[in-house]
Amino acid sequence: MTDFPPLPSLPAWSWIQKYQAQYLVGDITAGIVVTSLLIPQSMAYAMLAGLPPQVGLYASIVPAIAYPLFGTSKVLAVGPVAVSSLMVASAITKLAPQGTEEYVNLALTIAFLVGAIAVVMGILRLGFLINFLSRSVISGFISGALIIVIVSQLDHLLGLGVPATGSFIETLVKTLSLMTHINLTTSVLGLSSVAILLYFNQPLVDQLKRLGWSEAQILPISKGSPLLVVILGTLITFGFRLDQTEGVEIVGAIPAGLSGLTMPIFDQEIWQTLLAAALAIALVGYMEGFAGGQAIATKRGEEIDPNQELIAFGIANISAAFSGGYPVTGAVSRSMVSFSAGGNTGLASIITAVFTIVTVMFLTSWFYFLPQTCLAAIIIIAVYKLIDFPTLKRMWNYDKADAIAWLCTFAAVLLWDVQAGIIFGAIIAIALHLYRTSQPHIAIVGRLDDSANFRDILHYEVKTSPQVLAMRIDENLYFANAKYIESFINQAISDRPNDQPEVTSILLVCSAINFIDTSSLEMLESLISAFKSLNINFYFSEVKSPVMDKLEQIGFVNVVGRDRFFFSTDIAMRELS
Repeated sequence: MTDFPPLPSLPAWSWIQKYQAQYLVGDITAGIVVTSLLIPQSMAYAMLAGLPPQVGLYASIVPAIAYPLFGTSKVLAVGPVAVSSLMVASAITKLAPQGTEEYVNLALTIAFLVGAIAVVMGILRLGFLINFLSRSVISGFISGALIIVIVSQLDHLLGLGVPATGSFIETLVKTLSLMTHINLTTSVLGLSSVAILLYFNQPLVDQLKRLGWSEAQILPISKGSPLLVVILGTLITFGFRLDQTEGVEIVGAIPAGLSGLTMPIFDQEIWQTLLAAALAIALVGYMEGFAGGQAIATKRGEEIDPNQELIAFGIANISAAFSGGYPVTGAVSRSMVSFSAGGNTGLASIITAVFTIVTVMFLTSWFYFLPQTCLAAIIIIAVYKLIDFPTLKRMWNYDKADAIAWLCTFAAVLLWDVQAGIIFGAIIAIALHLYRTSQPHIAIVGRLDDSANFRDILHYEVKTSPQVLAMRIDENLYFANAKYIESFINQAISDRPNDQPEVTSILLVCSAINFIDTSSLEMLESLISAFKSLNINFYFSEVKSPVMDKLEQIGFVNVVGRDRFFFSTDIAMRELS
């Protein structure tokens, strides 16, 4: 049998070529288990986005086939998720009424824009831009967004009839004001669903483990609880006609069959209106999906390509736009379920898509009497654990600047809106970074005992030379900190006690410096010239090769003098002392 060469444009070719028969059972099992979790979640998330429930099902089909063909994670489950759904609703609710054809078309359009942005970023290898969204910003953003999700679902969970509002605070106030008007039957159904989901989530797992059940036996049962809630809620509502007798809100008719080819709106004005939201959804969705894929890849001893993942996410979203869906990404929880259920390759995702197709083609009528309160319960239980207050506490104890970025992002999401919140959080994080690096740690160092090691005089008992001021700057030199460094060096010289010998040499230890920009070069040249008039010479040690190459290229080394650069601080101090 001839071996076909790998196709670099289709990462799936690698696992397809190496597919083994023993992988099939795990992939089928994972596909079935994830489907049981995906179907109720996808409908719930679509309704969270203000879309008909079938749109969530459509978004779970073609993207689930497209991603494993182009992605580098073998078990990442791609489909609708809570945060992206909320961001979609936030972006397009102001442009069209929910439930209208225009609203659905805008969702298709934003999926297309999200996909196009991700593909372009991947082709241009711009994955590094994600680094501008720090852990503190992402955690604060997701926590704030998920609180909005939970509060928005209390209306459906308790049957409150909260009118649509333009902000989280208004929604919260109106929700609290209507707590005395809950629909008792709806509340019982919803809270019972919450109790079932919580019980299956951990207590049942612990009980089955004590009975000697294996993880493989427990997983389908514990992760099948959303489907169980859907089935029980539907049967009870249908059996007692609760929609008619008790006013329980139901999903209603869901069209059977696939959506067919759909078209996003190709209009420049609409694109300009949606572009900022699409960029935010693309960045946040990629962060969420990539984090899940990377976590699983680490467990499996595999690697994933960040830029190829951008392309794969982009293609998945573009495919959603043309198949009746809305923005998708890798769902961390469903991906971990796929991994735990024995998923081995992208075939597990394709099997999930096939079972979803069967559901859409033949089973949608079964969901007619599905109570919306059950879907609300599924959303709340799916997201509440992701609210990340423990990270805030850890950040506050370790680095209050990160905690401030978390709090600012969290507050902006709740008080403003989700898109503005993440942009504001990113600005705060960058501002805090600039502030910290604009006042870098600078250590005056001395020799540790008789070794070749030099340490901060404030933390170690070291030997110093009275004529040599040796200092280490623990930061890159750039425009934001050039003035601070200049002031520190001048102050260190002027603060010398009068009873000590005058400094004749300043040694700048460059071991922590990876970059020096032109503003800092001008600052150094100015210092060198000023100190020369005071008969103080300026020296450098441990300059890294990339930095040295640039200094030589610009002529700085020749101007200062090559003899002013030392390979190590030890050699410099022995020669200068």
